[in-house]
Amino acid sequence: MGVIKDHPEFALFISLALGYLVGKLRVGPLTLGGICGTLIVSLLIGAWTKASVSGDVKTVFFALFIFALGYMAGPQFFANLNRKSLRFFALCAIEVVCVLAIAIGLAKAFDLDVGTAAGILAGAATESAVVGTATEAIGKLDGLTPDQITQYQGHVATAYTVCYLFGLVTIVLYTSQIMPRLLRTDLREASRELWERMRGGSGTLEHDERPALPGLVGRTYLVTAGDGRTVGDLEQAMGGRVTVEQIKRGSKVLTPSPELELTLSDLVLIVGRRANVIDAGREIGVETPGVPGLDSPLATTQVAVTDKAAEGQNIDQLQRDHPEFIKSGVYVTEVLRGDQLMPANGDTVVHRGDVLTLTGARSGLGKLTDKLGAVVKNDATDFIYLGLGIAVGSLIGQIVVRFGDVPMSLGTGGGCLISGLLFGWFRSRKQTFGAFPPQAATTIKDMGLAVFIACTGLVSGPQAGPLLKEYGALLPFAGIAMVLIPATISLIVGRKLMKIETPLLLGAIAGQQCSTPAITAITQTAQSSVPMLGYTITYALSNFLLPLTGPVLVGILGA
Repeated sequence: MGVIKDHPEFALFISLALGYLVGKLRVGPLTLGGICGTLIVSLLIGAWTKASVSGDVKTVFFALFIFALGYMAGPQFFANLNRKSLRFFALCAIEVVCVLAIAIGLAKAFDLDVGTAAGILAGAATESAVVGTATEAIGKLDGLTPDQITQYQGHVATAYTVCYLFGLVTIVLYTSQIMPRLLRTDLREASRELWERMRGGSGTLEHDERPALPGLVGRTYLVTAGDGRTVGDLEQAMGGRVTVEQIKRGSKVLTPSPELELTLSDLVLIVGRRANVIDAGREIGVETPGVPGLDSPLATTQVAVTDKAAEGQNIDQLQRDHPEFIKSGVYVTEVLRGDQLMPANGDTVVHRGDVLTLTGARSGLGKLTDKLGAVVKNDATDFIYLGLGIAVGSLIGQIVVRFGDVPMSLGTGGGCLISGLLFGWFRSRKQTFGAFPPQAATTIKDMGLAVFIACTGLVSGPQAGPLLKEYGALLPFAGIAMVLIPATISLIVGRKLMKIETPLLLGAIAGQQCSTPAITAITQTAQSSVPMLGYTITYALSNFLLPLTGPVLVGILGA
């Protein structure tokens, strides 16, 4: 025990290791996750050893976490501030109003201290960031002694842990199992039908299936007709629907150009949509088996959309406005929005800042890249941009606005969240600066939150026992009620008033709760990624709005 108490770095990292191990334990379809596991382990170690870590460590890592969270959500957050997403914004507003009202009501009814009320809000809303923003706000309350501040901050962590457990179980089961039954909907079939409707009625594939007849193909033909016709004449005769990628003349492989004339016995590699490539054979000659040395592998590139004209267009519209897609045989195979992978179907709307994976003939990729945006270069983090963003966030957090006698400030957490949103959005407009690779951003986000939670748990351990004895029965009730009430209201409003399709609505409800386990369970039940289309919108909005409820609640109750 002395080793742990005397070496806070050991206490910190053993809490992380054991916490993530506990978080992997599975009970039926549920796992606690690494963050909740870390908090449980650190609370136990803190209560047993009285070990603690400097508060500066907690502040620094929380700033890293909250900035990375905002940075990743920024492009999508601002893209969703439009009329089309207004109905989803209403669901987030329901979540924020409900959890605030319930937390304040419970605090008044049961005479809860500000720390316990904030922990209930954070845990029941399954939003770990609220722990940080509320803890920081408590530290700035006037009229509290240092011992009271420490005690209330400890109550935040303990109440969060208990409420999170019950809130997590409730939101996962409610959205993935109970809600489909309440709506009398087969979620798997509904998702398949919606997907087919989005794709214009074409069938869909299971996760382990691949098309037996892929749309984009390459075939080789022996020139037996059209001797003397140029490559340009051939492509023009096909309406620009195929491309000539390579020509083999004798033992030489020629690079095609519009002026190059075809001669009898040339072997020509054609790339394009299957039907168009077959039609091209009638213009050229007989098809041949694969020819050694005559092959042009399909290339793949990631392009960040910066073209203003592309904003709000779906993929079908994008392809119609850019004939190079069809002419050059290029397809959109993936859409990455922040850290969320979207289905690349024709109805998927594209926003500036989205990263499109283009696959097709190499000759056409360069042309489309120049028109749509810029090739993503995310191979190294721009620490100038990262450091400046966090510094700006820290300054924003120091601004204090008084509402009557109540001082309100965002603190470092709220300030860094806003700066992260702005810096992430600004970077997405033209991705030639401020690189923060998704893998690096995710690692910083997860590591920052995990270290912050571990530090909080170690300091809060001694206060956990007394709080559980005093409010043991209330905390589970609060965790369940604060999930069921806003989720049920959103279900009724979304289905009856807004007419949102069931798969999208269930995904949106999981997103308004910022619950990754819930959307995972929903997509597994649906065996489809369609619910993600609703989830990403509300997830981005709630990731911004819910952390701000911490300072608001503390300001109201601490007045």
